[in-house]
Amino acid sequence: MVQSGSNPSNRALSLPRFSVLNLLIAFSFLWMYACSTESKQAPPKQAAKSEPQVVVPPFHADSAYRFVAEQVAFGPRVPETPEHAACAAYLQAKMEGYGAEVIMQRGSMKAYHGRNMQLVNIIAQFQPENSKRVLLCAHWDSRHVADYDPDPAMRDIPILGANDGASGVGVLLEVARHLAAHPPKVGVDIIFFDLEDHGTPDHLGLPYVEDSWCLGSQYWTRNLHQLGYFPRYGILLDMVGAAGAVFHQEQVSMYYAPGIMNKVWSVAHELGYGNQFPRKPGGQITDDHLYVNRNTGIPCINIIQYEAGSSSSFGSYWHTHADNMEIIDRFTLRAVGETVMETIYREK
Repeated sequence: MVQSGSNPSNRALSLPRFSVLNLLIAFSFLWMYACSTESKQAPPKQAAKSEPQVVVPPFHADSAYRFVAEQVAFGPRVPETPEHAACAAYLQAKMEGYGAEVIMQRGSMKAYHGRNMQLVNIIAQFQPENSKRVLLCAHWDSRHVADYDPDPAMRDIPILGANDGASGVGVLLEVARHLAAHPPKVGVDIIFFDLEDHGTPDHLGLPYVEDSWCLGSQYWTRNLHQLGYFPRYGILLDMVGAAGAVFHQEQVSMYYAPGIMNKVWSVAHELGYGNQFPRKPGGQITDDHLYVNRNTGIPCINIIQYEAGSSSSFGSYWHTHADNMEIIDRFTLRAVGETVMETIYREK
């Protein structure tokens, strides 16, 4: 539209109204086509990749309980006895049946009485080709005396060690049952240490002999089964099967491996086992993990029953003949087993 009184020459430069409308429509179609073409040619946006959910095999407490009972059925597993030899063959067969490469590490160590004793550490390797590794361990021998039994006449008789010895092994056998069929992203080594419980008896009035406990782990730390062996961390299980057991944060573990300790305890709390794994300090305990930490530098923690304020700290049945299947509890085995399983299957 041109205003009246405008210069005719300017009017000559104006376009008819219908031509402008047609041009606008044409430009609109061209713009829409260009946008459509650009959107077709643009590379599709990549969907954000989410981490696959960790699938942890179920830990069966009944199975772990059965593994404890099968060890106890051999009788006391005191080194250099037929019962000990029979149980060693059983453990080797179990691990090989679950797909592990097994090393029967034989040696000898001097005990508190000055005599060299024969030992066998049972080392089961899952995915040995995997350079990323985690160590799980427990002792499999049982105490050769019952130095805390209330009946003095029973104190020189070996104990069954259902909790102190067989429980940790039972939990790890149930873990091992899944490792070949459902391999985690890390290789796992399970070591059953021998001669852990052959330290100086407390009821004989003998002088304490330094380093008379944990002879199997001391031997292994000086004779590693593999040159340069150094897993990410280790978890030791000791006395993990008694009814009502509570696992405080053991202080040797907190000194050498606080990060691993807190990680495992956090997993336990996530799984609902906060009452069994309180974030409270426990005792400072000489156990296999001490020598693993001290002699190899491998950060190793100890999941071990601790009763603050009790006479033995490990339950009234500790080193007595009451340490039998009657005190073993499936819930306790499950709390420990699920925590260990969840921890290793989260490793990347």
